[in-house]
Amino acid sequence: MAPKGLVIVAGAGIGGLAAALALAQRGFRVTVLEQAAEIGEIGAGVQLAPNAFAAFDALGVGERARGRAVYTDRMVMMDAVDESLVGEIPTGAAFRARFANPYAVIHRADVHLSLLEGVRALPGVEVITSTRVARFEEDEHGVVVFDAGGDTHRGVALVGCDGVKSAVRAQTVGDEVRVSGHVVYRAVVDAADFPADLRWNAAAVWVGPDCHLVHYPLRGGDQYNVVVTFHSRAQETWSVSEGNRAEVLSYFEGIGPRARRLLDLPKSWKRWATADREPIATWTHGRTTLLGDAAHPLLQYLAQGACMAIEDAVTLGRALAATGDEIDAAFALYQRSRVARTARVVLMTREMGRIYHAKGVERLVRNELWQGRTPERFYDALEWLYGWTAERCLAT
Repeated sequence: MAPKGLVIVAGAGIGGLAAALALAQRGFRVTVLEQAAEIGEIGAGVQLAPNAFAAFDALGVGERARGRAVYTDRMVMMDAVDESLVGEIPTGAAFRARFANPYAVIHRADVHLSLLEGVRALPGVEVITSTRVARFEEDEHGVVVFDAGGDTHRGVALVGCDGVKSAVRAQTVGDEVRVSGHVVYRAVVDAADFPADLRWNAAAVWVGPDCHLVHYPLRGGDQYNVVVTFHSRAQETWSVSEGNRAEVLSYFEGIGPRARRLLDLPKSWKRWATADREPIATWTHGRTTLLGDAAHPLLQYLAQGACMAIEDAVTLGRALAATGDEIDAAFALYQRSRVARTARVVLMTREMGRIYHAKGVERLVRNELWQGRTPERFYDALEWLYGWTAERCLAT
């Protein structure tokens, strides 16, 4: 396939590498500009729903990701107050038959590595580190990107994959982040230190009033991911910082002892004050478009942030193929194919946060709605999200 010009990708996170992979598969040369000094991912575990595996396969890295994932037997929701079972979704053979792919958990760095290996296996992709995109200009020849160090980078197009605080979005859209007031603490715990009676092969969530806890295995069960979320009493700004165990403990006084044990396990925490943005209908401005968190940042309640970014990249590649690699037409088709779906995920994720953190009578209603529900009813409710495929990803 003859090269079709060079596309600049802002950001070398999960979305940026997936975009670079999709573009390189179409024969474009790609320059990825990454502000960090080294290529890698911070964070701990992520959950991979069937739609993520469908997207991995379309990018040609499905087997790499599968080899690093832990396949869960179920998703389970527990009431953190009385420690009763709220709902359980088996993710075994029937789940795989329904959605054609498994449900799994994986270290975020292993998702990133799988994509990076795919990128390195293709010619024509250059990743430049210690380079933060500051602004860009468009002319009749394409896009010129100016980095914070004063250098310029020219390409036929620009894909902004530079996260919640996207410089590309700041220039094209100019909207503010929506700080949720919800704070997330994440840590990884060695299996030997994890309670034996909670070593479930499951993505488990303990839901409480204005808070919840999550745990699941990583890296073959050698480690466990622990995530706690609470509604902060302080005025938060979007940030990542070192955690404070005393702060965590102060928000979980009303939960049962079994779930509360999880708070004593981590030796260190990372603290995220979370934010998303209001969904927008226009991602594309000329030969510049947005992807992943730059286009539709999500809260964590549906565990779909990485999944949506990888879906975006696949859809961008398919849009290029469908339009004969005509960038203007492809960007328009890509946007048209993704706006409604990702907006639905943003809004449903917020609603899931309300359900998780229900208190008083709302907590009782939640439990009554889900307790005793059959797997098939859960599968039907998840079809819109987990049933995505690359073959049907483009708008008609």
